[in-house]
Parts: sequence; structure tokens; C-alpha cells
Amino acid sequence: MRLIEVLKNEPHLFFLDSSMHEPSRGRYSFIGFDPFKVVESNGKNAVDEIAKEFKVFKELKGDSLQLNEITPLSCGVVGFVSYDYGLYQEKIKLSLTPQDLVPDCYFCFYDAIITIDHFTQQLHITSCGLPQKDEALCSKRAQSRLKDIETKISACLNDSEDSSSEDTVYGIGADKTDQKIFLKGDITKEQYEKAVEKALDHIEKGDIYQVNLSQRFMLDLEGIDVEKLELYRQLRKTSLSPFSAYFDCGDYQVMSTSPERFLQTDGNVLQSRPMKGTRPRSENEEADRELKKELEQSEKDKAELLMITDLLRNDIGKVCEYGSVHVKEMRTIEAYKTVYQATSTVEGKLKADIDSFDIIKACFPGGSITGCPKIRSMEIIEDLEPTRRGIYTGALGYISFSGNMDLNILIRTLLLKDNIVYFQVGGGIVADSTPEGEYEETLVKAKAIKDSLENVCRQHKEVVS
Repeated sequence: MRLIEVLKNEPHLFFLDSSMHEPSRGRYSFIGFDPFKVVESNGKNAVDEIAKEFKVFKELKGDSLQLNEITPLSCGVVGFVSYDYGLYQEKIKLSLTPQDLVPDCYFCFYDAIITIDHFTQQLHITSCGLPQKDEALCSKRAQSRLKDIETKISACLNDSEDSSSEDTVYGIGADKTDQKIFLKGDITKEQYEKAVEKALDHIEKGDIYQVNLSQRFMLDLEGIDVEKLELYRQLRKTSLSPFSAYFDCGDYQVMSTSPERFLQTDGNVLQSRPMKGTRPRSENEEADRELKKELEQSEKDKAELLMITDLLRNDIGKVCEYGSVHVKEMRTIEAYKTVYQATSTVEGKLKADIDSFDIIKACFPGGSITGCPKIRSMEIIEDLEPTRRGIYTGALGYISFSGNMDLNILIRTLLLKDNIVYFQVGGGIVADSTPEGEYEETLVKAKAIKDSLENVCRQHKEVVS
């Protein structure tokens, strides 16, 4: 985090942060800034517009971009696809007013990347010289970018003054008096429980087996000079995750501690790791073991994950060779700082001539955050939720010019725009769900994020929900 602090004012800074280090899903962290191109797009052709620009630069450099033996992301694009894009992709009848907080797609094109290999404890700096076409100019730009980054890293390493550390707490404004911050939802308790009742009616009628319903919370920080990087730091402290991210888009910032991988390509292998089933952790060792055991033995959670795993098998089967899709791990219980999470791993061998954008269009949005069957669940979400989801349950990550891709599912995510923090929480509704229980579950999930915000504001503010 110290290097990120040094780079925090660089344009379009991103930090794909594997804060939970495991070789299979948290080996690398990536940092980049000052992209040579930024593309945002909306509507049914949003991903195609990104793909068109991507193809231009990929073809421009050709084989010279094959640096993935050093790092899976030597240069490429980093960005997000919002959940709302999936509504166009799946041709869902629209009833809600589109949100205008973020575009449907937003990707930055980076010619220089810092890679931290947590497994070998090495740091790599790569640059491909884009967007220059001339070989000599390309080489000159690449060398210049490398030198600039090396200088910034050296300044960070040589800084002996008291600078940021993992325990730094920033002041968030000149006014030292207590002020109140109001946590506001986009739906009342009664309205949410009514939505759950309607979802249960759909399940009883056989329309769906499961649907994910959510609500949005907003935190207005008007008049307070919030240190945006400290928001991410505090969010990160509550939940170390392999797919965390900080992405500064200029007018707004996206901060995520997602534990869930949506799509990854490694060569011609496509992987997805859907999650269904959660239990909180306990500081008491015996109680903690019991909570893990409860999740392991829960038939309800097993059934939910099985449904979503089958859905993902179907989705990635659209772009994989016939017969190659298989469940590598049916159900594993993963331990995080605050929760246990049940996860499966689905893999397949990609068909020839399939690229990352074809995969996104075939699989988007992720089935674990819509329901089963997916399209009918999305129709019900559009009918029952009061606000378009926007970035929530979309995907964020990278696509390298050498062909690698890794995207998360945007859960446990904050959006900071115009000094307002937005975050959304939800849960899967199944036949034995209760309206009150589901509402309380969203409050429990919201509390973890709210606590992160309180940690930033605690020296100067009183938080009232």
C-alpha cells in the first residue's frame, strides 16, 4: 500500500490487489497509471466498442506483446463492465430508469504495468511502447515509461520520512467538530420484505429456483474532504481477498474487496469460481469450527451452489469445446478474515478464435449474483429492485494484449462519486427463505462496509444509520 500512496495522484491509477496471497488465485497484484487511451461506452454494443479499440492496438504490436512468460499482464486494458450491460445482452425488458453514476463499460489502455509476484517476492516493470507505431519511437516511449516508474519506486523505497503505513489514519477535513453522517437506503424494510415475498411467489409457481435481491445504501459526505485512498485501505482491512481492486476513474473511484472470480483465461483454459453459501467467522476457536462445520453440512447451501455451478457450466459451454467443460472442484470451504465461503471451480477448453470479449458477452452477468434460471431471474430483479444496479454485481479486472483475462464479481464494493459513497448488498432468495431473515442478512452485510467507513470518519464524525 505504500507504493500506492506514492502514486495516488497519478491519473487513472489502478491497483488490482491480491491482498489474500495464494498461488492459484492471489499470486499477482498489478499497478498502473497514466493510460494512453480511455474508452467508455453504453448500451447493447458497449463491449463491442471496447473490443474494436482493443483489436487495433493488439494488431499494432503483434507478436512483440507475448510477454506473458514474465507476467500475465504486461500491458493491456483494465476496467469494468456494469451489471446493466447484461440487461441489453440478455434482452431483458427494461422498466427502471437507467442509472447515470457510471457508464456500462469503462476501460483504460495501459502500456506500462507494475507486477508484484507474491509467490516469488519479485517486482516486475513492463512496457510495450504503445500507442507508438514506429519501432524506434515505440522503444523510446517504453524506455521512458520504465525509467519514470523506476524513479517513482525508488522514491518510495528511499523515503525515510514518516509516510503512510498499513496503520495510518488520515484526517478527513479541517473541521474538527463532530458531524453526523446519514446512511440512507433506497428501499424501506417493508418494501424489501414485500419484494422477497414476491420472489417467493415466483419460486412457488416454478418460475425460478433462486433469485438474488439487493438494496443500495448511500453515505453523503458533503462538506468533508475524504481521503479516497483511506476509504479503500479501511475496506481492505475488513476483508483480505484475492480479487480486491482500487480503480480511480477521475470523476469517481471504484473500491472492491471481492472474493469471487468471475472469469479467467490462462492459455486456452477458461475458469469460473462461483460462490454460494456464507457463514461469519468467530473469534472463539471452537465456535469458529462449528460455523465452518455448519456451512459444510448445510443442504440448503449445497443445493444453491449446485444450481449456480450448473448455470456456469452452461454459460462457459457456449464458448468452450464440446465435452471439455467440467467441475474441477465441486465444493470447497474457503476461509476469509470475516467469513467462510463455499466455492466451486468450473473449467473448459476454449474453442478456436474465441477472444476475451466473446467470453464476456456469452457469460455476462455472472449467474451467482442473478439467480437460476438466469434470464427469468434478471427479469424479476428488474421488476422488484427499486434502482438499477450499475456497477454492483458487474465485473472488474484486466484483459492483456497477450490474451490473458481475469475478472472479479463486483460485490463488497464501494463507489465514491461527488463525495457520496454508494454500496449495495444482497442475498439469494430460495424456497425456505423468510422476508425478515433476508432483510436482516442485508443489514449484516451492510454493517461490515459501514464499519469500514466509520473507521475513516471516527475521529471527527458520529455515524447514524
